[in-house]
This record gives sequence, C-alpha cells and structure tokens, in this order.
Amino acid sequence: MAMVVVVPSVALYGKAAAIRVSCFSTSEHGIEARKNKSPQQSRVFDNLFLSLFRNKMVQETGWDSEKPGYDGLIEVAHRLTVAQSNSQTREASVRILRSLFPPLLLELYRMLFAPIDSGKFAALMVARVTALSCQWLMGPCAVNSVDLPNGSSLMSGVFVEKCKYLEESKCVGVCINTCKLPTQTFFKDHMGVPLVMEPNFADYSCQFKFGITPQQEVDDALKEPCLEICPTAVRRKEMTNMDAHKCPKA
Repeated sequence: MAMVVVVPSVALYGKAAAIRVSCFSTSEHGIEARKNKSPQQSRVFDNLFLSLFRNKMVQETGWDSEKPGYDGLIEVAHRLTVAQSNSQTREASVRILRSLFPPLLLELYRMLFAPIDSGKFAALMVARVTALSCQWLMGPCAVNSVDLPNGSSLMSGVFVEKCKYLEESKCVGVCINTCKLPTQTFFKDHMGVPLVMEPNFADYSCQFKFGITPQQEVDDALKEPCLEICPTAVRRKEMTNMDAHKCPKA
C-alpha cells in the first residue's frame, strides 16, 4: 500500500482561508537534502510514518499485533486480508489511504492539479513524492521513464528494486488486495491520477506507472499463484498434496 506524504497547512484570516500545500521538494536541492539526512533522522521519520500507517490499519481491523515495528505491521496486513472478502479488503485499504489526508486536500489536488497538461504534471509530481516518501514501506526506489499510450514517454514511473512489503508479507493476496488494487483506485478516484502497478512476484520488484490507466482484463498480476514461501500456499500443499494454482486471496 503506497503511502504518499503530503503535508497541508491552513491559515485563516477573517473569513478568508489561505491554503498552502507543501510536498517534499522535487528539485535537485530537495532530493539532495533528503539523501543527506543522517541515518538517525531517517529512522525517526520512518518510524513516524510506520506508526501512523499501522495505527490507521489497526483502526480499520479492530486488531493489533503484539509484534513491534514492521513485523507487527505485516501481521495486521495479513489480518486485514484473511478476516474478510477480497472486495472488503480492498475497500478497507482505500479507506486507510484516504484517512491519511484531509478530504479537502485530496479534492483540491484532483480539481486543481490533475487537469494540468492533460494530467502529466500531476503524474510527474506524485511519482517524485512517492519515490521520496515511501521507501520506509517499500525499500529503495527511484523515478524512471514510462511509455504512454500515445507513444511518448514521461518520467512518471517509480521502480521499486525489491518491495519490502511483498517480501515480508510473502503473499500475493496481501500484495494485490491491500496494496496494488486499492492504491490504483485511490490515486485514480481520489487524486485524479491513473496508476498501473506491476509487481514482479519472482524478484519482488515493482513498477509504478503514474498517468497510465489500468486494464484489469489483461492484468497478469491477478492470475498469479501463491508464492512458494507463502504460509497459505504451504498449508494448502500439506493438505492437498498439490501445487497451488492461484492464490485464494488474489
């Protein structure tokens, strides 16, 4: 579940409201400042983001793991997946993402930024913010170029070298239902930015393509079998003595 951090600031002057939206800088100076943060500073921010995200998931599930840190987050994600249907899990995950932002901020972004240059500006912007702010959840990632349907290209992609969320959850269903599909829905419906996410279940990498509309009928990720290391797959093999053909929660 990709978490984009956008910090709103609202100042009221009488009856008028001035709204300022500040994001991680996408300039070279902003990127260098992020890179030059000390390991201790990075850990503090990472822990804050993890705690916020986990608390939102706990509020949705009504359950929390006894494990601390990232391990506990993954257990809550599994609980979110197995405790309800796939569609309910995806709806819950979208609610979690929406709860991280003031509703007015999402509406303003969708209305003011998404239409600029046929959506290209918004796609470029969220790609850079995602690459800078979500490494605590997914691991090392970087902005890259994606091919658009019209034959041109745009630096609106984010390539995740090895997704920590997928690697630690060990489950196609958790990836599909708490991250890929709800994140695509969130960006398209609530920020006005179409997104395709292409997880690679062989090497755990993932390609984000902002500005591209997903085609569910040709989405190979939805046909993936359980991972060999998935606890659910192991139990199914033990019970049936057969290979798992398709992840039951994907």
